[in-house]
Amino acid sequence: MKTKITVLIALLLLSISATAQIDRSVQPKPGPAPAITLEVPGEFKLRNGLKVLVVENHKLPRVSYSLTIDNQPQVEGDVAGVSGILGAMLGNGTTSISKDSFNEEIDFLGARLGFGSSGAFGASLTKYSERILELMADAAMNPLLTEEEFQKEKEKAIEGLKSNEKSVDAVASRVGGALSYGKKHPYGEFITEASLNNITLDNVRAFYQKNFNPNNAYLVVVGDVDFKTVEKQVKKYFKKWDEGIDITRNIPQPYKNVNATEINFIDMPNAVQSNISITSNVKLKMGDPDYHAVLIANKILGGGFNSYLNMNLREANGYTYGARSSVGSNRYGASRFTAGAQVRNTVTDSAVVESLKEIKRIKTEKVSAEDLKNAKAKYVGDFVLALEQPQTIARYALNIKLNNLPKDFYKTYLSKINAVTADDVQRIANTYFTEQNARVIVVGKGSEVIANLEKTGLPIKYFDKYATATEKPELEVVLPEGVNVKSVINKYFDAIGGKTKIDKIQSLIIKYEGTAMGSTILSEEKRIDGKIAQNVFMNGAPMMSIVATKEDAFMKRGGAKNPLPGTMGKDLSKIAGLFVEDYILNEPTAKITGTEKIEDKEAYKIEIPGETVTYVMFYDVETGLKVKEVQTINMNGQSQVQSAILKDYKEYEGIKFPETKVGSQMGQTVISKLKQVTINSGVSASDFE
Repeated sequence: MKTKITVLIALLLLSISATAQIDRSVQPKPGPAPAITLEVPGEFKLRNGLKVLVVENHKLPRVSYSLTIDNQPQVEGDVAGVSGILGAMLGNGTTSISKDSFNEEIDFLGARLGFGSSGAFGASLTKYSERILELMADAAMNPLLTEEEFQKEKEKAIEGLKSNEKSVDAVASRVGGALSYGKKHPYGEFITEASLNNITLDNVRAFYQKNFNPNNAYLVVVGDVDFKTVEKQVKKYFKKWDEGIDITRNIPQPYKNVNATEINFIDMPNAVQSNISITSNVKLKMGDPDYHAVLIANKILGGGFNSYLNMNLREANGYTYGARSSVGSNRYGASRFTAGAQVRNTVTDSAVVESLKEIKRIKTEKVSAEDLKNAKAKYVGDFVLALEQPQTIARYALNIKLNNLPKDFYKTYLSKINAVTADDVQRIANTYFTEQNARVIVVGKGSEVIANLEKTGLPIKYFDKYATATEKPELEVVLPEGVNVKSVINKYFDAIGGKTKIDKIQSLIIKYEGTAMGSTILSEEKRIDGKIAQNVFMNGAPMMSIVATKEDAFMKRGGAKNPLPGTMGKDLSKIAGLFVEDYILNEPTAKITGTEKIEDKEAYKIEIPGETVTYVMFYDVETGLKVKEVQTINMNGQSQVQSAILKDYKEYEGIKFPETKVGSQMGQTVISKLKQVTINSGVSASDFE
């Protein structure tokens, strides 16, 4: 013990001595850019055209294989989506190994092996690497393309489209590509349910035969290997891969940029945030002299946390959780500059104006020496850190081949990054970043967004969710005569049992139980007039409680009691009580914003705005029952949405409650079942303390 104490004291004295020699008031000077030494790959080529690059790295007993088939981009036309279905089917067994046996062996080896429509990736410990290579080759050359698997993957693809029908991000991505490149360009084409339904197994097999061959294929091997062994193994397993027919395609030119900046608006009434994307087409290749300067200019504009866009939209104004920009490079001359963010509906117009202002700023004001230095330092740090990954080495080796780059491209990479000047940044911004000929693609809720966007002075063109030009959407809600918030709420009260029975309720206990992430989640609500306590239990253990009364709102966890942040408590206190409908009935800001189909049935949509929390309730037009509830929390530029479908109503002491709630948690669908309803019993004042 005495020895240990002596050692600790000695170490402490050494640390104090070392600290005393450092002047903390002076910022340390950055050291020189690290020298980049990338292993030059060994190369060989099979007779069938497969080119192999081998990078030896003996630091860890691991090997990775990256197979890339370098086909030109192509339009899939009436069978758009066929490549995706092929990619999903590849790697699920071979003509000699069943799907289950194939996947079980990979799991048993602790390895990874995945396929796409234009390649594959595998990784394992060195001692299993030959077997993984053999399985990769077998799956590439002898895929198990069965009708059963085809139908499964086709159904999954269709379900994926349906699930994204109301996704603002999915629509923004689809429309952005179509408006920028054109629907008949490989980068602007999109998949529809109709195109998926056109696809047959014969289409998939034909696509495979035509496109999945070794003619233009590269296999990059990185890890604990030696060149001669790899050469022997690759020849053994891939030599029977038949060479296909070389195909040269005419790639159409992307659309030209618009003559003047315009807003392209897509109305999505369900949107709780707007997706903003300021975009224009650029021509940039990795081998261009401007390439490294573009990377730094973008880093300054929107490529990191301290960028112009993020510091304005997030830090200064709190419009968003993060604002970013990017500039793509493409050897076929089709790429885009994009700057954007997801913002609250109410600040959509302001976010557009501020984003355009920051793009103009980097073009007209020379970047400060400090910002330039920081951008370079961050880029260099990220670059060096990425070199620790074998996949990075493989990608760099392949980039040199695919883009016809000089062999020392990455060895001189950082010196070229550090050579970028403030003049370079300004020149690059004026060449590649535009706020004068840009499309400002906005996907959002028209009823809350369009009026303010019109005030920006920018012309607005309207498109549907599939990039087809449309007229300005009808934003005024036309309701049947006599339908208003009060009539809808009163019909709900009648549907669940009638106001006379409801008025006799003094207290409620409602418990729902579901499973999420392998755990049992019990949600308990205790309600009396003007008060609500929500308690959550995981596997029987209490996790947290939220209590709201008309005067106060707070969270309890682990014995600690804390007020809810911002105005969240104020918004929650509004709805504290036996039924939220009691509040809605007398709330002047509550309004019907239209109807929406919930599980194929029309429902009235009532919104109750708040400073932090917005509530949306849906009531079946026919039955009057509440069929969905949505809660959106807007805080620090970020929106969090919680929603639940309500169904299978059952009567308890004359009052109906939904037996089933279908919601989501951490990206998982959670189905909760009603376990208990207790009326006028079991609730005490201590439940709300």
